Amino acid sequence: MTAIQLTVYPDECDAFGHLNQASFLSLFERARWETLRAGPGMDLFDRTGTWPAVRKTTIEYHAAAFPGDVLRFEQDLTHLGRTSFTMRQVARRGRDDALIATAEFLFVCVNRQGRPVAVPREFNDFMASRRREAGEVQRLTVNGVALAVDVRGDGPAVLFIHGYPLDRSIWTHQLAALDGWCRIAPDLRGSGQSDAPDLGYSMDTYAADLVALLDLLGIERVVLVGHSMGGYIAFEFLRRWRDRVRGLILVDSRAEADTPEGKKGRDTAAATAREQGAEAVADSMLAKMLGASTLAGAPATVERVRGIMAAMPVAGIVGALGAMRDRPDSSAMLPELGGIPTLVIVGDEDEVIPAAQARAMADDIPGASLVVIRSAGHLPSMERPVETTDAILAFLEGLP
Repeated sequence: MTAIQLTVYPDECDAFGHLNQASFLSLFERARWETLRAGPGMDLFDRTGTWPAVRKTTIEYHAAAFPGDVLRFEQDLTHLGRTSFTMRQVARRGRDDALIATAEFLFVCVNRQGRPVAVPREFNDFMASRRREAGEVQRLTVNGVALAVDVRGDGPAVLFIHGYPLDRSIWTHQLAALDGWCRIAPDLRGSGQSDAPDLGYSMDTYAADLVALLDLLGIERVVLVGHSMGGYIAFEFLRRWRDRVRGLILVDSRAEADTPEGKKGRDTAAATAREQGAEAVADSMLAKMLGASTLAGAPATVERVRGIMAAMPVAGIVGALGAMRDRPDSSAMLPELGGIPTLVIVGDEDEVIPAAQARAMADDIPGASLVVIRSAGHLPSMERPVETTDAILAFLEGLP
């Protein structure tokens, strides 16, 4: 996130000495131009034959500012379309970090004839590089849904896709330990701190969210790491954007579609969520989610996993269950994944995806390798984080 410091002058204030609301628009605009000046240059849009025309502005005023105050303006790109983008700006007072105002500006890029044209790639690349440098959790809007995303480090990109009914925190150890890689871990729509719409859940939609997120971050190619349902999403991503996948890691996942009995089970779980809430779902899943070793010897991990599951919004639970129930069978894809380096990871105590099933999937993928994590169930990234991270790192270091 880029930060610009601007001083409040008396001629920008009203009769009572407060920074005038109209002057805020001028300061927000000046901060945007200063941001460009510090990066690709204020002539960026002239060079590309485009102009960012404001289509919509939303401002909230939180506190007063006075002459002499130094305000810190932070700019971030929160949405990127083909011809439009949304920039969120925050103004804070420098001496006490008080929040003064927040604003969102929706821009449409037009040419000299007033017709919409593509957002300059150089602009998005600059904003994306600043965002990655910040290394902080952000809320980024893709396909009309705000996703909470943890972005850390620089280097080749690795996208971590969590399973159901979980969130990005299952990757905490991996995100902290994989230095030298740009680690991206979103809460999927309906999970964690992301928006949870009542409608709009499918493997296709999840994958489309992720590719839009990569576009917003300025990332072209990525290693996909999918846990359980995250693996189903990775298969859908491969169907549509195979050329953007540099490598594939499947963690306690499978390629087969649900059986008729499995589909009935999804519907039963959805009914439980609607009638009894997320905690009932968490209680029913906990024993299957973790291995016997974890259940018996790691009470803190058990409670943490239960808390993650119990916090998932009911709309997200119902949406994910429907998406998994209706997902296509990906078994026929496995022999076609030759050329994409692939690692399959599974816990030796996993009751949801037994190790034998994971081994069979690895055998069907040309050149794939298999790592079995001992004393782990369906969540090795949390149950045996060091061993899981070591396996992922060894795979990443071996990529061409």
